[in-house]
Amino acid sequence: MVSPIDRNAGITEGTIAFRGGYTWYRRVGKCENGKFPLLVLHGGPGMGHEYLKSLDDLADEGREVIYYDQLGCGRSAMAAPNTFWDTLLWQEEIDVVRAALNLREVHILGQSWGGMLAMQYAIAQPRGVKSMVIASSPASMTLWESEAARLVGYLEPRHRRAMEIAAKTGEYSGPEYDEAVAEYYRRHVCMLEPHPEYVKESFQRPSRVYAVMQGPSEITVLGKLKNWDITGQLHTIEIPTLLTSGVMDEATPYIVKQIYDRIPNCEWELLMGTHLVHAECRETYNRLVERFLQRAECHITGGNHA
Repeated sequence: MVSPIDRNAGITEGTIAFRGGYTWYRRVGKCENGKFPLLVLHGGPGMGHEYLKSLDDLADEGREVIYYDQLGCGRSAMAAPNTFWDTLLWQEEIDVVRAALNLREVHILGQSWGGMLAMQYAIAQPRGVKSMVIASSPASMTLWESEAARLVGYLEPRHRRAMEIAAKTGEYSGPEYDEAVAEYYRRHVCMLEPHPEYVKESFQRPSRVYAVMQGPSEITVLGKLKNWDITGQLHTIEIPTLLTSGVMDEATPYIVKQIYDRIPNCEWELLMGTHLVHAECRETYNRLVERFLQRAECHITGGNHA
């Protein structure tokens, strides 16, 4: 089922058969001193894993970090009709990846859409998940759209106008619209200039899955995720959970607080950054994640309402 294709300097890559296609994975480092591996779920849906490679640093702390490109994304690209894609597909894929890579006991980190997927997975009470890190994710896409509209309200009038015209006409393209979206992304998605190469790699690898599930941009949700909402189920998540987000994040503090208030054993770290705060505050971010994982492994969590 698993076919390794490369091994170099502690990195193993391979593919796993899944639903008529293949899920590509990358394993970095080895676990030491009784630590459990970290399984990373990327965002989108439709991005690849590359923009999260800053988490490789955790391997220097004796923790294996495992990435995979979700089916239809990145190196796991697959042509399929729109009806093929849904959240349950990618939820099932987590179990397939865990089984193929023998990840009986594991931590999970999900960023943006990956955090949404991680929470949906945790609600199902899977065995062997020691803890979960939810990075800049919403529990409700209705709230996500509402907060995006609020953030758009702070853009320059010409940018707001371009987005209003796009919404009215359904034409989400053109110089004015593209410029407005770029400014929104600069403020709320990634403030690093220039973008690190590993971030560029994900952004330059487009996927039709994003349009099917999300829509034309982060701001406008027209895809299958439009009515996705697990807010009312968050209280059933029992594992230790760390929330991370940025002060200027498109996953605004208000969005994240809805999760923090509902998951019983939960911590929240709010950092000075945007949606890609894991890259913007790389050293600080990785340090706080590793410390959280160690506490979870010792059955000690620092949540103020644990």
